[in-house]
Amino acid sequence: MTLRLPRRALIAAATLPLARPALAQDAFPNRPLRMLVGFTPGGAVDISARSFTPKMGDALGQPVIVDNRPGAGSNIATEAAARSPADGHTMLLATLGALVVSPMVMRLAFDPQRDLAPVSIAVDLFNILVVPADRPWRSTAELIAAAKAAPGRLSYGTSGIAGSPHLAGVLFDRMAGIETVPVHYRGGALIATDLLSGRIDFSFATAPSVLPHVQSGRLRALAVPTIQRSRLLPEVPTVAESGVPGFDVPGWYAVVVPRGTPEPAIARLNAAMRVALEDAEVTATLNRNGLEPMPTTPAQFAAAWEAERAKWEPIIRESGIRIE
Repeated sequence: MTLRLPRRALIAAATLPLARPALAQDAFPNRPLRMLVGFTPGGAVDISARSFTPKMGDALGQPVIVDNRPGAGSNIATEAAARSPADGHTMLLATLGALVVSPMVMRLAFDPQRDLAPVSIAVDLFNILVVPADRPWRSTAELIAAAKAAPGRLSYGTSGIAGSPHLAGVLFDRMAGIETVPVHYRGGALIATDLLSGRIDFSFATAPSVLPHVQSGRLRALAVPTIQRSRLLPEVPTVAESGVPGFDVPGWYAVVVPRGTPEPAIARLNAAMRVALEDAEVTATLNRNGLEPMPTTPAQFAAAWEAERAKWEPIIRESGIRIE
């Protein structure tokens, strides 16, 4: 049975008091910390990191420096984190895809579950099921009906093989009983461009890439692919509410450290993240970029990590998704 951790429950539990254990010997942290990011500056992961790391550094008494290591679908940064000293001074802001999906679709020189330890989920980047405004579909049910009437004719945009929009499309086909065609792009901005021009029919696009166009009326938001509605778009129903019960494709980013990092250091990092993510200025910055703060305990993060791994493993195996 797949474990579900509703966003409200995670946030509520994260507000419980957390004792700050004393670290033996040397005080932690005793020098600046690094937050590795596997993508170029300006993207959603980078924006997330730069939103909360300054306040996190204030709470820790040491600066947290964002270190961009783009390439290989963020696997360069993930491997760098896995190979770093396990002393708490090196962290990685990882995507769900890097932690869960990449090990299933490609050969890696490391194993995220074996080599990395959970600190906290940081933010939730919600996707939006969108269609061009000139398409006739005004609900998820109408889109599904159109796809059933023309198998293999409707296309959807993804930000790359095995990325969140692609996996959402694969799951959508599977659960709705339809057949649609993925069109792979190098990023969310290109998906938005082809949606606006009508070259593709729909996408489970990331909120930062399409929200301005939804707000301008050039794209139509049909649903969000998570179990709960987004607080940022409360009027938009979920896919599960719209005829596909149980549909859930979360898009959280989370902080991990090298396996073997002392528990007191992890607890200190977790507490500092919570302080940062509950800051009103940080929350406002994240919300402006289609992101929601989502602090958790390490145990809650570990449970969510395992639940997503268990959910996607059979789906990816049966769909035959591979990256060579």
